Amino acid sequence: MRIPLRANKKFRSGCPIASTLDVLGDRWTLVIIRDLVTGKTRFGDFLKSPEHIPTNILTDRLLRLEEFGLLEKHRYQRNPVRFEYRLTEKGADLLPALQAVCLWANRHLPKTWKAPKSFLDLKPSDVVFKITKMQKA
Repeated sequence: MRIPLRANKKFRSGCPIASTLDVLGDRWTLVIIRDLVTGKTRFGDFLKSPEHIPTNILTDRLLRLEEFGLLEKHRYQRNPVRFEYRLTEKGADLLPALQAVCLWANRHLPKTWKAPKSFLDLKPSDVVFKITKMQKA
């Protein structure tokens, strides 16, 4: 089993593509980022996604995303302790890459779901604004 890279570890090279893949390059991380962009904030919300991420992997990836500064967690309940997860500005900056992946898949991978126009029209600043608004609520 591959041990996931942590924020305090060195990247395998200085190549920006390889380094980005060291952070995001597994089958679950971008799905979690997608879910955060589309408004999911709680552990149970992520589990309801159609990809059915296992709980142990979800826990690991949320920790990893937090360590790399792509999301923040905020406690919303004390007993039992439960958290909400929100993208940071650094995490929201991945939105154009997600949109490009969606467009590429729709063009080259038959039977992929068409990305909603509302998703494709979002800008990173829209996502950060929504998150800031949620934090104040």
